Amino acid sequence: GAFSVLCQLGLFPTYSGAFIAGLCKEGTNQAFRQSMALNAHRTFGNCTSRQASQLRSARPISRRPVVSCKAMAPVTQPRKANDDDKLSLINKVECFIFDCDGVIWRGDSVIEGVPETLELLRSMGKRLFFVTNNSTKSRAGYLKKFTGLGLKVKAEEIYSSSYAAAAYLESINFGKKVYVIGEEGIQQELDLKGIRHLGGPGDADKKVNLKAGEFMEHDPEVGAVVVGFDRNINYYKIQYATLCIRENPGCMFIATNRDAVTHLTDAQEWAGNGSMVGAIVGSTKREPTVVGKPSGFMLDNIANTFKLQREQICMVGDRLDTDIMFGKSGGLTTALVLSGVTSEETLLSPDNKIHPDYYMGQLSDLLSVKDRVAAQVAA
Repeated sequence: GAFSVLCQLGLFPTYSGAFIAGLCKEGTNQAFRQSMALNAHRTFGNCTSRQASQLRSARPISRRPVVSCKAMAPVTQPRKANDDDKLSLINKVECFIFDCDGVIWRGDSVIEGVPETLELLRSMGKRLFFVTNNSTKSRAGYLKKFTGLGLKVKAEEIYSSSYAAAAYLESINFGKKVYVIGEEGIQQELDLKGIRHLGGPGDADKKVNLKAGEFMEHDPEVGAVVVGFDRNINYYKIQYATLCIRENPGCMFIATNRDAVTHLTDAQEWAGNGSMVGAIVGSTKREPTVVGKPSGFMLDNIANTFKLQREQICMVGDRLDTDIMFGKSGGLTTALVLSGVTSEETLLSPDNKIHPDYYMGQLSDLLSVKDRVAAQVAA
C-alpha cells in the first residue's frame, strides 16, 4: 500500500515515539491509514509526477488484525551466572576449552584463583584444553610458560595458533615453502611437521633502501605466507610477503588470527596481529585463511582427535568476537569472563549482538560452588 510505496521512494516520514507506540494497540489500522494518507498528501508537493502517481495508485492497507506488542518476544540480556548456573555448567560439561590471555593469565601473571579452579575441574574428571591465538610461542614454549606460572598442564592440552597454522598445512598435504611473518613459535611448529620455511626473526633487521631501480627478488617456491604476531615486522617483510602472494601462482595467505589487541603485559593492551594481517590485506587485496579463533579449525582438530561431542564442550574466553564466536559457531556452551578484554558495559551494550550463555567476573568465580561439588563427589 501507500506505506510500502513511501518506503520504496524514500519518502517515508519520521514518526514520533507516541505514534509508533500507538500502532501496537488494537484498532489502529484506521488511524495508521489516515496518518499515511495525510503524510502522502504532504509529500506530494515534494514528489516528482511519477512518484505522486505511484502513491495515488497504491492499494489500501489490509484490515488484517495488528499483532499486539505484548506478544512480541522480549530482548534477552546476557545471563550473569549464579551458583546454580555454575553447578549446572560444571555438571553437564565434560570438556572445558580455555582461552589463555585474559582468562588464565594477563601478561606474565597468573590470574588469581586459576590454579585452584583448574584443580577443582580436574578432580571431577573434566578434560581441559588451552587455546590461544598468540602465535609467538610453540606448544613446547607455552608448556614452559604454564609450568613457570605453577600450572600443571600437558603439552597435548595446548593449542596455539602457531600449531594450528602448521597443522592446517599438514592437513592439506602442503609441499612447498612457507614465508613467515611472525616469531619462532610458528617456525618451531613448521619444523615439527617437516615443512620448509624462510623469513621470521631472520628477516628482522633487513631493510629496503629504495634507491633508483630497486628490485626485490623473492623465492618462487614459496606456496604459502603465514602471518602471525611479529614484534619486528618491517617493510622488507611486508614487501616480500606481498610479492609471494601476488606473483607466485596459487600462493596461499594464512593468518594465525586477526585479533585487534593482545595482552603482552599486564599493564595495558597492545596492537594485535590484526594490524599485521591488515597490512598484507591492504597490499595484496586478498583475504586470508584464518586458522585461529574464531575459525573452526582448532575446534575440529580437538573434537576429532579426542572424540568429543560438541554438546559436551564449554568455551571459556574473554573476547566476544573471537572466543565466544568460536564457541557459538561450533555449537558449544559459552562462558565469558570479564578479566580480560571485554567489559561488562561492552557486553550489556545494545550494540553488542554476541551473547554468551553465561558470564562471570573471572574463572575463579566457579570456586563459589566448591563445597557443593565436594558434597556431590562424596555422595
